[in-house]
Amino acid sequence: MPAPPSQSNAAGETAAAHPFRAGMRLETRVVLRFSAAVALGLVILFVPAGSFHFWQGWLYLGLVLGPTLGAFVYFLKVDREFLERRLEMKEQVREQRLLLLWLQPVFFAIFLLPGFDHRMGWSRALAGTVPLWLSLLAGALVLAGLFIVVWAMNVNRFAAHTVRVETGQKVICTGPYALVRHPLYAGSVVLWLFTPLALGSWVALPFFVLLLPFYVIRLLNEEKVLRVQLPGYTEYCQHTRSRLIPFVW
Repeated sequence: MPAPPSQSNAAGETAAAHPFRAGMRLETRVVLRFSAAVALGLVILFVPAGSFHFWQGWLYLGLVLGPTLGAFVYFLKVDREFLERRLEMKEQVREQRLLLLWLQPVFFAIFLLPGFDHRMGWSRALAGTVPLWLSLLAGALVLAGLFIVVWAMNVNRFAAHTVRVETGQKVICTGPYALVRHPLYAGSVVLWLFTPLALGSWVALPFFVLLLPFYVIRLLNEEKVLRVQLPGYTEYCQHTRSRLIPFVW
């Protein structure tokens, strides 16, 4: 499964080398990370559902894990240093650590809801079954959100999983970064907002919307860090006004 909303960093790139972590091979770490994502996805969707007869769950896993695996393989071939940064999970900024401390259990609990809804029939009882066309459309938008995330990572090879600025980093203002300052978050927001409908759950939808404040808090704190540590970022903000939604905010 994708990670919780901690998917963006400075709009930057570098020519400086970033040493690989000593010890385990990068390929091994990628296999372990992807295997853990598959296992977590199966548990978090199908255990609450009480059955493997949950076609929306299988479709969702395919839509999310297929592109994720493709991205892993692509970056293993073209930019191993970038993939190293994406696998680093330890936050250096205190406010970000506290935010994720609260977010991770909330994220896990929310993701259990579609499976329980499938088992208990809450949505069917309250509002009727999510139409097939809507689940498929939501699945397509989940895929679109992932495309935005991978596009942003491909344009900005310094988009680490944690908030930090490293030696040689500079501002990126092309591709999706010309539209919004945080395209990784924008793609993630699209992904999460349409996840409950892709999984056939009306009931889970408002709970997934609750993830939005976490993004807002995180990106505002991140911008505070970038304005201080990343040369040119303040000027970039003046040129690219939208943080998350083009022409809105």
